[in-house]
Amino acid sequence: MRRRQLLLDLAACSLIAPARAQQPEAALNLTLGTATPGGSFPAFGRALIAALRDVDPGVTIEPRITKGSTENLTLLKAGQLDLALVQGEYAYEALSGEQARSDRLSVVAPIDASPGLFVVPASSPIRGVQDLRGRAVALGTRGSGFTIMGRTVLQGSGLDPDHDITPILLGDAGEGAAQVLDGRAAALWGASLGWPGFRTLADAPGGARFFGPAPEAIPTILALRASMRRLTVPPASFRGQDAAIETVGSWSFILARPGLDAVGVTRLVRAIDRGRETLARSYPQGRESDPRNLVATVPAAWLHPATAAYLLAVGADPG
Repeated sequence: MRRRQLLLDLAACSLIAPARAQQPEAALNLTLGTATPGGSFPAFGRALIAALRDVDPGVTIEPRITKGSTENLTLLKAGQLDLALVQGEYAYEALSGEQARSDRLSVVAPIDASPGLFVVPASSPIRGVQDLRGRAVALGTRGSGFTIMGRTVLQGSGLDPDHDITPILLGDAGEGAAQVLDGRAAALWGASLGWPGFRTLADAPGGARFFGPAPEAIPTILALRASMRRLTVPPASFRGQDAAIETVGSWSFILARPGLDAVGVTRLVRAIDRGRETLARSYPQGRESDPRNLVATVPAAWLHPATAAYLLAVGADPG
């Protein structure tokens, strides 16, 4: 009850603050950890910065290139970043043991739901996960949660990701599509409809074919990780994709370092909410960054108090 009253008080402040903002708000400068070039996190980071500049020019986000989710978590805990983009597998693992701590990492906003897919050239004989046996598969970078997701999909499909395929771990996420195009890899694993590697292969001469796990494997995959969700890729999400693809995936999030100022977080979340349409013009799934999506994707205890208060203020009770 005490926590809920605190959230209600913060929610009231978040509603009052815009009415008082007749004079320009002070500049808000934050650092944001993304990932290696060529992946969806840097693409989202660029789109987010542009959208925030459009709706609240006083908010300045300085992007930092990192090795991905694992390094982002380390830098957040050390206070070397204010914010970071973290894939669902890593976010769930990091936050699941921190509910009772006051000086913990917290979720500020959602990024998007990232459906995981394998992609091969359209001329490839590979039609499904079982056909990957004995093949070289680019699974992603070492620090990416997408790589963990891919390994989980293989395991749930009955393949050992270390022995039944030849796993390729990338230095940069952008290398994967090039390795498929030049034949070093037979397939590429990735996630998110806006992932550049998917676009590169879909738009390459000859086109590409996308597939997820077999329907009968999906329940087993979901049971392996609490962060995983059943997702559907709509038809025409990629060039040449005529039918919907049933697959699995997880949400990614913007996380905050311990102790990040509530006033700044409230302003940031408000700007993200207002800037979703602008964000979507540069990042296809930008509308999914709606803070209200947090209600169904993470436990309320994981939210930054200012985010939880904002949700209450806009009628989305986080519980």
